[in-house]
This record gives sequence, C-alpha cells and structure tokens, in this order.
Amino acid sequence: MEISRKEAFLFLARLSVAAAFSYYTIKLMSSLLDPTSKQKQQSSKKAQELLKKLGVSKDTKLNEYEHIIASQLVLGQSLDVGWQDVAGLQSLIRELRQTVILPVQMSSRHSSRLIKPPKGVLLHGPPGCGKTLLAKAVAREAGCRFINLDVSSLTDKWYGESPKLASAVFTLATKIQPCIIFIDEVDSFLRVRATGDHEATAMMKAQFLQQWDGLNTDHDAIVIVMAATNRPRDVDRAILRRLPAAFYVTLPGLEQREDILKLVMRSEAMAPCVDLHVVATKTESFSGSDLRELCRNASVYRLREFMSDPESDSEFYAANESLDVNATSDNAHVTELRPVTMHDFEMALKSMRKSRVLDVSAAELLKLDLD
Repeated sequence: MEISRKEAFLFLARLSVAAAFSYYTIKLMSSLLDPTSKQKQQSSKKAQELLKKLGVSKDTKLNEYEHIIASQLVLGQSLDVGWQDVAGLQSLIRELRQTVILPVQMSSRHSSRLIKPPKGVLLHGPPGCGKTLLAKAVAREAGCRFINLDVSSLTDKWYGESPKLASAVFTLATKIQPCIIFIDEVDSFLRVRATGDHEATAMMKAQFLQQWDGLNTDHDAIVIVMAATNRPRDVDRAILRRLPAAFYVTLPGLEQREDILKLVMRSEAMAPCVDLHVVATKTESFSGSDLRELCRNASVYRLREFMSDPESDSEFYAANESLDVNATSDNAHVTELRPVTMHDFEMALKSMRKSRVLDVSAAELLKLDLD
C-alpha cells in the first residue's frame, strides 16, 4: 500500500507533536515530583539579579548547577564590615593585604608567573576571635567576587547531583574571576576522610578536591578558597595541603582587648569614670566575641535599672499615658538612658564570670573537682 507524500508529512508532524507533548509532560511531572524544583527556580532568579548587580557580562552562560551556587554570591558593598571595624588584628590584616589582596589587584600589571595569590587561605584559632569578621572585611575590601558557600546547598536527594554541585562551585568561580570562595567551619564539611564515610559524601569531597587542584584545574584562574575553623586537626590533610597560607587568629592581648572595647563602645555614651584599660586588664582570656557581649551586658544594665525603679516607671507612664509600647514608627518615644558607668562593667563582668564556660582541659577539670 503506497502512502502519499502529504500523508507521510502529516504522520511525521503528528508524531513530532506527540513526542513533544510526551517530553514536556514528563518534564512537568519530574518537576512536580522534585521537592527542590521551587527552590531551584528561586535560586536561579536570585542568581540573575546578583550577577547583574556585580556587572557580570550577559554573555557568561551558566548551567542550572552554577545558578544554584551563584545565588550565594555576596555583594561587597552590601556588607557593613570593613578593615576599620576589625580591632586588635592589625598585623594579621597587614599580612592578608600583602598575601592575598595585593597580588589579586596587581595580577594584570606584571608578567611574573610567581606573583599570584595563594590557592587557599586558612583562618584558624579559638572561637570568637574574629575569623568570620575578617572574611567579611576581605569580601568588602578585596574587590573580588565573593561566594559565601553554604555547604547544605551541595547536598541533594538525587544520587550524583552533589558532585555536580561541588564542581559548579569552581566552574562558576572561574567564569566570574577574580573570585573568593569562603567556607566557614570547614572541618564540618572537609573533615578527615575515613572508610566509613557515606559514598555520596566521599564522591562530593573527591570532586571538590579535583576541581580545586587537579588535572583539569585552570591554574591561571584567580580563584581563592578561604576557609575558617577552630578545629584544624579535624580537617583532611589533602585540604590542608591546598590551604598553604594559614593565619592563626589568637586570643587578643591586653592592647588588643582595649582596642576592641574602644571600637565596640565608640557609639555609646560613657561616664568619665569609665577606664577601658582597667576593663581590659580584668578580661584576660576573653575573646573578641566575649568582649562584645560584656559591653552589651553592661549597656543593658542601664535599662534594667530604669525598669526596676518604681518612681521612674510611674513618672514615665504618667508622662506617656497614650504611649504604644509596640510602636515602631519614627515618631515613637525614645527614652534617653544615662551613660554607661564603670559599675555597669563591673556588674556585667561579675555576671559573665559566673556563667562563662571556661576552656580548660580534662586534667584541670579533675583538679578543680578534687579541690
């Protein structure tokens, strides 16, 4: 039985329509079954907005995995932390500028192949000493694109997707270089590998290592991995090898503590009796985070005193009978508090010493129990 050319054309057209319908039906069903499809769409939209603000060329083509990672880009100008907001770490800031930022800024002004930034930077030291704060300052001051890598975004329910996301971190960074990839608490992600590791986790780590410094790595690309941890011994040796520029962020000394106190209290009213040098001498072994909490606690004591004074309360509410305590408008009443006094610092310090968890060894704890 012979088929005319017209009938054959109609048959092929119907077949194409049926195939297209089946393809889009399957695609729609798979997207409905994928619980992360909505999140991926939101990430893609956010990534496009960030890339536009960063001035990335429209000709830069990104795949779906790179769009997910691009949603974690950080706009340097949106951060409120600069070098002037980091106290007590001037020598470390100077080393970071000379080791990391200067080679990046001067990369196009010389022909040397050795004058280039390191592939990895490790910030390690006790908790609360300013490692993450330093990373924020670098993101603002370096003039690089900055990816604040959320490790949870590298995990996916579908088998084989995590290695592709790990690879997308570096392919994206190469496309938008110069770029810094920041990994906070790196020990939780790239910890020492063991035979008991889950297969998906092992594959993701292996892909991360290969893309970072492997056979196909573009060694001319300006891509820096900056990691922070307070447990460097838990980080895999292969990762430490890829982090050659290591900086130890130690607990602040006396002068550093005084600088931190001055920085934290710069916008607060203080009584003439306050001597921050004396406060610094009484806060040995305090981290920068502890010192900030001390200042916050001392400042709150003014509010506690105000609310615990019955006469102040009666006078306040009598003068403000119609005051809405939930008011948030610009015209809401603002209570003028007294300046922070030395007594406030002493009370805050006494309270923190009672509740503070000390960093002591098991032997010291045993000695304290015996005593």
